[in-house]
Amino acid sequence: MSTIAENIATVRTRIQAAAQACGREPATIGLLAVSKTKPAAALREAFACGLQHFGENYLQEALTKQSELKDLPLVWHFIGPIQSNKTRAIASHFDWVHSVDRLKIAQRLSEQRPEGMPPLNICLQVNISGETSKSGCAPDELPALAHAVSQLPRLTLRGLMAIPEATTAVEAQQAAFARLRELSEAMNLNLDTLSMGMSHDLEVAIAEGATWVRIGTALFGARDYGAAPSSASH
Repeated sequence: MSTIAENIATVRTRIQAAAQACGREPATIGLLAVSKTKPAAALREAFACGLQHFGENYLQEALTKQSELKDLPLVWHFIGPIQSNKTRAIASHFDWVHSVDRLKIAQRLSEQRPEGMPPLNICLQVNISGETSKSGCAPDELPALAHAVSQLPRLTLRGLMAIPEATTAVEAQQAAFARLRELSEAMNLNLDTLSMGMSHDLEVAIAEGATWVRIGTALFGARDYGAAPSSASH
C-alpha cells in the first residue's frame, strides 16, 4: 500500500471515530483533499483510493491540474483568497467555492457562471478569530452578506467556512467551531454546510458539526512551498 493510500485510510478512521464519538453518521462528513502544491499524480493516486473532492488555493496551479486530470470525474473546490480578476476562471472551472467573503466577488461569480453549468456551490468565509492576516467577513457582517448572496442567480449558498487561529488548545478550537455553527444556525437560510477542521483539529470540528473537513498534510505529507506558484498566481 502506498503512503497516500495509508494516509487516506488513517484519516478515514479518524473521521469515523470522531463521528461515532459524538453520535453522528460518518457519511455526513465529507473529506476534502487539500491538494495545493501537490502534483497531479498525487491526486490521481488519491482518486484511485476513493477520493473525488479536491481543494485548491492557487488558480493557475489548479487549472493546470484540471487539464492533466480531465479524464477523471473529480469535483473541484476553490478554497483560497479570491481576487476580482480571477472570478471568471473560478466560475467556469470549479464546482464549489469556500472562500467568498464579500458581495462583489459573489456577484461576479454569479454573473460569470456559464449558463450550461449547474449553480456554483458557495460557502461564505468568516474571519472567526478576527485575525488581520486572514480573509473572511466579520461575524457581524455575515447576516447581510448571506442574505444578499442567497438571492443571486447561478449560485447556491450552501454554508460557512472558517480557518480559525491555529492553536493546540482544544477549548479554543471548540469555541471557534461552535461560533461558526451558531452563526449558521442563526440565519434561517437552510444552510447545510460547515467547512471547518483541518489535519490537526478535525475531531473537534466534527464534534461541532463540520460537514467538510479540509485535509492536506495528513493525506499528502508536508507541503513544499518552494514548488508552489508565486502569490501572483493566487
